Amino acid sequence: MGKYFGTDGFRGEANVVLTYDHAVKIGRFLGWYYGKRLNKKAKVVIGKDTRRSSYMFEYALVTGLTASGADAYIMHVTTTPSVSYIARTDDFDCGIMISASHNPYYDNGIKIVNSNGEKMDEETILEIEAYLDGKVEVPLAVTSDIGKTVDYVAGRNRYIGYLISMSKYSFNGKRIGLDCANGASWSIAKGVFDALGAKTYVINAEPDGFNINTNCGSTHIEGLQKYVVENKLDAGFAFDGDADRCLCVDEKGNVVTGDHILYIYGLYMKERGKLLNNTVVTTVMSNFGLYKALDKVGIGYDKTKVGDKYVYESMVKNGHRIGGEQSGHIIFTKYATTGDGILTALKIMEVMLAKEKPLSELAAPVVFYPQVLKNVRVKDKKEAQDDPAVKAAVEKVAAELGDTGRILVRESGTEPVVRVMVEAETDEICEKYVDSVIDVIKAQGHTI
Repeated sequence: MGKYFGTDGFRGEANVVLTYDHAVKIGRFLGWYYGKRLNKKAKVVIGKDTRRSSYMFEYALVTGLTASGADAYIMHVTTTPSVSYIARTDDFDCGIMISASHNPYYDNGIKIVNSNGEKMDEETILEIEAYLDGKVEVPLAVTSDIGKTVDYVAGRNRYIGYLISMSKYSFNGKRIGLDCANGASWSIAKGVFDALGAKTYVINAEPDGFNINTNCGSTHIEGLQKYVVENKLDAGFAFDGDADRCLCVDEKGNVVTGDHILYIYGLYMKERGKLLNNTVVTTVMSNFGLYKALDKVGIGYDKTKVGDKYVYESMVKNGHRIGGEQSGHIIFTKYATTGDGILTALKIMEVMLAKEKPLSELAAPVVFYPQVLKNVRVKDKKEAQDDPAVKAAVEKVAAELGDTGRILVRESGTEPVVRVMVEAETDEICEKYVDSVIDVIKAQGHTI
């Protein structure tokens, strides 16, 4: 990770952490960089979510891009995965999404993808940051080299057509609820489900610039749970602000997490001989219950660091076909290079229809283990984790849990904090083992 860009772009409070000037400069650099590298006029596609500040950042990026000689194609309000899809299918040099995903409305972010629709490589990000810090000079375009702006809502419409083409089944007769989080999916998701024949019920699809993710969407799914039960729906799907995540609600009102989705679709792939390498990619934060369920059906798994970036890297490196996070960020590499919430919902519908089973039955084999996670503020994260006494305490817990649970100790990426997490058969066991490790960290003098 760089100075400004994390694993999911440059994100922070609008005009406090991420400013209008940053956006202009990012546009300036990208327009010059791709024009110079490819020796032609750069072509960049831009999408945004529904935050009030997204308009400001859109215009700022366009200003920077055209001033450096690039042509900027504007998709307007659309989802992150749609920008990724169009970047790779319509011969763009890169794509930019303006969104802070599941964060509150006053935050915003700039995510950059390459011409394959993948998250931008670290080398290019570092060059952008060098320009932001004044270490690189970028000339202004003049005369006929100045770029233009192109309205590209047609790209969003083609993406909608692509989603519709992904379904093998008609949804006729199915009653489906969608929570659009007052975000980017509000003008896309319903049209897709309607086109496939579902009786579609939509909530939180009235964005006003300030209500994105506010008590709605995948981070506040309780509203959809109640809605599904009250309206006797077959299933519900909740997206986040930029719709790269999806969590589900079964017909009984229970939450179906990303871990459940990985199991449901991973097993469906295995049964049809489509699960390459017989492996599902997870992060270390997936619940122990997922691994127990995968073990029972003979599916292997790879564990990566937290972040969809690392999930995707593992999938590409090893040729795996499905991976994701408990938060609902699911990647199907056959169809997309990033998580896509609407695509995920369509894939879950496919399994329900193919197996003719309700979502509750499909998710039932994944029984979540109780989890206790505690943060410990320390002087030095690496030193605390590498302490022989701390390591011994962790190994002791792991040995005592055996195949009835697990312990995970990892450092925060942004704070002076070590996180100690235990999953076991009861909350009491979790508490006991978490505290036993924290007591050793304290005894060794690592805490602040």
